[in-house]
Amino acid sequence: MSQTTASADNNGFQAGAWHFAALIAGNVALALGPWLVRLADTGPVSAAFWRLFLPIPLIAFLAWRARRPGKLDWKLAMLVMAAGVFFSLDLASWHIGIERTRLGNAVLFGNSGSVILMLWGLVALRRAPSWREGGGVIAALVGAAILLGRSLEISTTTFIGDLFCLFAGICYAFYLLPAQRARAALGQWSVLLLVSLAASPLLLGMAALAGEPVWPGEAGWTPVLLLALTSQIIGQGLLVYSLRHFPPLIIGMALLTQPAVAATVGWFVFGELLVPLDILGMVLVGAALILARSSPPRVRAPGEG
Repeated sequence: MSQTTASADNNGFQAGAWHFAALIAGNVALALGPWLVRLADTGPVSAAFWRLFLPIPLIAFLAWRARRPGKLDWKLAMLVMAAGVFFSLDLASWHIGIERTRLGNAVLFGNSGSVILMLWGLVALRRAPSWREGGGVIAALVGAAILLGRSLEISTTTFIGDLFCLFAGICYAFYLLPAQRARAALGQWSVLLLVSLAASPLLLGMAALAGEPVWPGEAGWTPVLLLALTSQIIGQGLLVYSLRHFPPLIIGMALLTQPAVAATVGWFVFGELLVPLDILGMVLVGAALILARSSPPRVRAPGEG
């Protein structure tokens, strides 16, 4: 334990009990999102719209409070807006998948962007993967194959749901690439604000084209309000507060609380029982996510010396 603490300190990570509590609570709050999407009687894409649209005033206030001195870099801002397009595709695909597969699968595949980013980093650096990175890729492929196979055994609907969530993970990776680059210059809340402003109208348009009900019905506003509160404000807010205090390995391990919480909710609320083979697939994909977070390749940004 003392060796871990010393290593973290040497790398500039100064985490206290409150930071750890915030890290776990943020992941738990995000893990409740799929449950709330199912509870909402809007369409799944409409729920994604409300998730981003409702918190915009508060996020705008937080972005104003944390604004950086100097003029806004409009080229960087436009890059973030482009990232918002991929985020809208991510949320739309993920929310559709949530209603068609098990909650644990949805969260695992929705977070597969971490493994995709690791692969992208290896391609950009033009080098062979290390044993850790190679092990992560193999674990991800085997675990995903097990989970997809189990979904196909249950029904074609859950299999298609898994594919939607996998596509969401790919879109999430393409959202993260420009968003991560812009965070240092613009600030976390400004990036989140620009992404929300870009993605919200796109999600509303997609929901309208799909013929989804946009306005809440008998279920009322409670599910969509809680979705916006837990996912965008509490979840994102706590992660913004805590992430910079932890090394990637700890972040990757904390990330695994999300599928664990989602699978538990799926079991108790929706009767989504897990057999040992399901658990094995989840463990393998979870291990891949940890390895992807613990050894991210250094990608040289354009113009970087």
